[in-house]
Amino acid sequence: MEIRWLQAFVAVAEELHFGRAAARLQMAQSPLSQTVRKLEKDIGVPLFERSTRSVDLTSAGHTFLPHAYRILESVDIARQATRASAGGVYGRIKIGFTGVLNHLSLPPLTRALRQRYPDIELTLVGRIMTRDAITQLDSGALDLAFVGLPVETASVSTRLIRREPFGAVLPADHPLASEPEIDLRDLAEDGFVTTPLSAGSALQEVAMRACVDAGFRPRVVQEITDPYMILMLVATGVGVALMTSGIAALTPPGTVFVPLTGEPIYMNHGLAWSPRRVSDALRVALAVSEDILPTPD
Repeated sequence: MEIRWLQAFVAVAEELHFGRAAARLQMAQSPLSQTVRKLEKDIGVPLFERSTRSVDLTSAGHTFLPHAYRILESVDIARQATRASAGGVYGRIKIGFTGVLNHLSLPPLTRALRQRYPDIELTLVGRIMTRDAITQLDSGALDLAFVGLPVETASVSTRLIRREPFGAVLPADHPLASEPEIDLRDLAEDGFVTTPLSAGSALQEVAMRACVDAGFRPRVVQEITDPYMILMLVATGVGVALMTSGIAALTPPGTVFVPLTGEPIYMNHGLAWSPRRVSDALRVALAVSEDILPTPD
């Protein structure tokens, strides 16, 4: 059994199409089919059910697939460990982020990581709210995530990287749009555009708590997961939104960002990771983050 046989099997198993799998492996379809047949002959059972219209895994194929994954993963780990012993840092890091809220933090971190550790493979996963980020860090689906702090769990470690005061994003024709700053209570009669309560967004939780502390319960007229789409809906006149000052330069045409009066309401941005899953790659990434995104005083 050869490693390339397993790689061919996994590609076909994931694509369930020999043509797409061949393109993915950058080889012709005929040699790919021959490679898979060599593996089936070596194992002694068919791994795929083939017809002119479809390709499906047999029960043996389904049984074999997780073992193939583990073998390929072990080979990859061995390769990385060997290279690391020569002084380099290799590995993979999957980073979760929300979206526009992280535009001041995510790019400088990933640029620095790619420059300093080019052999670390980065995968960026967007639209990850804080609650989902914690769950995925705990399960190992993510290695590092941008979250809102504090988080109510002992399963992950966190570090504060940025504090941003809240302001209001208003339609350009809103009566208060030309004010240099406004009292949050002045928006008590407006409809609000927010992320869904069920999404587990720290942004939404802090914003809604601020409204309650200001003496009113916000009337939510639209919920949408993507923070930038919240801004777009404000631009269409659907409602107003509470956002952090970091997005002030990114508001779309038809909207204005107006600071709030009084004691600042802060969004605390942080990085989170599972202390049980700290690889060499993640360890150096955390060190780079302390340099690029230091904890504010």
